[in-house]
Amino acid sequence: KHRRDFTYVDDIVEGVIRVLDKPAAPNPNWSGDNPDSGTSTAPWRVYNIGNNSPVELLDYIGAIEEALGIKAAKELLPLQPGDVPDTYADVDDLVKEFNYKPSMSVNQGVSNFIEWYKKYHKL
Repeated sequence: KHRRDFTYVDDIVEGVIRVLDKPAAPNPNWSGDNPDSGTSTAPWRVYNIGNNSPVELLDYIGAIEEALGIKAAKELLPLQPGDVPDTYADVDDLVKEFNYKPSMSVNQGVSNFIEWYKKYHKL
């Protein structure tokens, strides 16, 4: 039942291009007493570029099955030590500063990838 953020490669590329078009500036309010790990007094910034919409692993597998037209042989195991049940990107800064939020759905993204993969490998 764990969930992961699915982010399509084209959404990542678009996010990187938007960030490159606006070079980072130092954060004049940055303080070592209360540091913001995404900024600095130096001219750099860190942005999460993700879909911000976690998908259950079985839904991701279902999208692959649908795109390929076959059922996967699944061997489900419990979460392993160190596994995180849910992860997803916090894209608030990306939206606020660049008015951009990745939006490709898992079903469409998997379908696009499989279509590309088959064409590229002539399958």
